[in-house]
Amino acid sequence: MVFYVPFGEAGVFFNRLQNASSTLFRNYVSKGLSFSVIKPYLLFNYSNNYRGNGKGGFFVIRIMPAESRHLEDSGWLKSYMLFSFSNYHDPDNVQFGSLRAFNDDTVQQGRGFSTHPHSEMEIISVVFEGEITHEDNMGNKGILGKGEVQCITAGTGIQHSELNTGNGPLHFYQIWILPSVSRLEPAYSQKKFEASGWKNQLLPLASGQGFEHALKINADATIYQASLEKEHIIHFNSPEKRCIFIYISAGELCVNGQRIGQGYQARIEQEQAVHMEAASSGTPAEFVLIDVPGKGAEKQVKR
Repeated sequence: MVFYVPFGEAGVFFNRLQNASSTLFRNYVSKGLSFSVIKPYLLFNYSNNYRGNGKGGFFVIRIMPAESRHLEDSGWLKSYMLFSFSNYHDPDNVQFGSLRAFNDDTVQQGRGFSTHPHSEMEIISVVFEGEITHEDNMGNKGILGKGEVQCITAGTGIQHSELNTGNGPLHFYQIWILPSVSRLEPAYSQKKFEASGWKNQLLPLASGQGFEHALKINADATIYQASLEKEHIIHFNSPEKRCIFIYISAGELCVNGQRIGQGYQARIEQEQAVHMEAASSGTPAEFVLIDVPGKGAEKQVKR
């Protein structure tokens, strides 16, 4: 594991790390873990110059490189799992706030996920290439193509299949978010979004925060998509006790001054201002940003 610190701030960084009553310090230092067994996360700690109230603060941006993703490759399915899922289990990487799963999946033509059950989860699929044919036990059946998003409220229980019946490989993200209310009636929705909608701005795709044109989910969370060109900047402000997750699909992005590339993740906590800009003049920075409650900040309500 390597700590990357802005030049000239190393002493300040380690003083703050040792003085902070943080989970970071307790987990990685007090337990006596050697650097060799710590996951390959890059931890950035520095004074925040972006706070609206003019005060500095201590916070952590956890940068996880593309190679830290877990890969399952069965031939017909190539799945990069960013959190514990299926046969992959890492007790230190089960969820981030209420974000429970994020899989970057490629499915070969004629294959897919046959009928299977889910419950008590908000499941969102974002299609980048190819087609998904969806069918469920509520009578919903449809095809999703590039630029389309699907939301499933599993609630008390749903059976569904997701198959690639298109003419080529299917590439999509599968995202799971814990619902804010349990025992919901299962529901399904889908919508096509135009690429112009996320050019140089964050476009809400699925949300439980009242965005008019986004698909509705039953969680205090929002999934955004963006394509950011050079010399454009996006500022994202978030209340306290939120978790901000960023995943890079293409290009390179600077997140609060830290440069990350394709397949990288940024996990941000305890921070109210996130600043993003394209890092190169070539390929735009394509990314998904997910805003969710911190773990324990949102208790599930039973119906």
